[in-house]
Amino acid sequence: MRMRPTLSWTPTGDPSPGTTDLGPLADALGSGGVLVLSGAGMSTESGIPDYRGEGGSLSRHTPMTYQDFTGGVQARRRYWARSHLGWRTFGRARPNAGHLAVSTFQREGLLSGVITQNVDGLHQAAGSADVVELHGSLDRVVCLSCGAFSPRRELAVRLEEANPGFGPVAASINPDGDADLTDEQVGDFRVVPCTVCGGVLKPDVVFFGEAVPPQRVEHCRHLVREARTLVVLGSSLTVMSGLRFVRQADQAGTPVLIVNRDPTRGDRHALVRISLPLGSALTTVARRLGFAVDDAAAGSA
Repeated sequence: MRMRPTLSWTPTGDPSPGTTDLGPLADALGSGGVLVLSGAGMSTESGIPDYRGEGGSLSRHTPMTYQDFTGGVQARRRYWARSHLGWRTFGRARPNAGHLAVSTFQREGLLSGVITQNVDGLHQAAGSADVVELHGSLDRVVCLSCGAFSPRRELAVRLEEANPGFGPVAASINPDGDADLTDEQVGDFRVVPCTVCGGVLKPDVVFFGEAVPPQRVEHCRHLVREARTLVVLGSSLTVMSGLRFVRQADQAGTPVLIVNRDPTRGDRHALVRISLPLGSALTTVARRLGFAVDDAAAGSA
């Protein structure tokens, strides 16, 4: 039977107002066997906005749904025009201090795994290995007809060639890599088909209204079962895709810690919510445990 870490605090069973005490996080990481679950807040310090925090994109932007994308040519034109423009900025984002700290914890053998709800690839860019991309990744494209995969960079070149001179100024970039454009700015943007079969191309990400592949969910459930502690970084846990793992850990008696500035839907299942900026919090914990994090390597979009 696995031994759980000995932690020096107790849950109240009620949503936490948050604390600035990093002791619980340092204790959990020092004990090892930590499974990280990260969300959009993990990447805000890299210049990618989150969905629901202060100024979050959902206050002004409705993400593309799977039903809309597959339901009409015009919706796909609008998506790819906005996503193509957003990719130029999104693809230049660099890992921040939080990503680098997670990579350091993994390299030092303190983590049992990393699951991310993000589609930006920044954990891998920071050096983390075997990251489970719960919602997929924007750097891959899949054909809905034949299932062929291709690199996003190849599609970007094809879209550039099909739409010479396309370069409207976007109001903002969103966590899913989508840029805010008006219908007038989208204009008659040309969408290109699959080079294998001529089918419809879609980014290899889970859209709103689309289910996470069952085998991916089960893999994550396995990681939760094997973890000594589940640490949630920068996720509001508003959607069930991430919350279910917090509930699973809580029901199994596995300690749950959340690092997020704002209250989350998972607070009632957590022993504590640490209300601090992720980059500085994780860097401080790394140094407290005797590990150096290369802040100078962190960049922004």
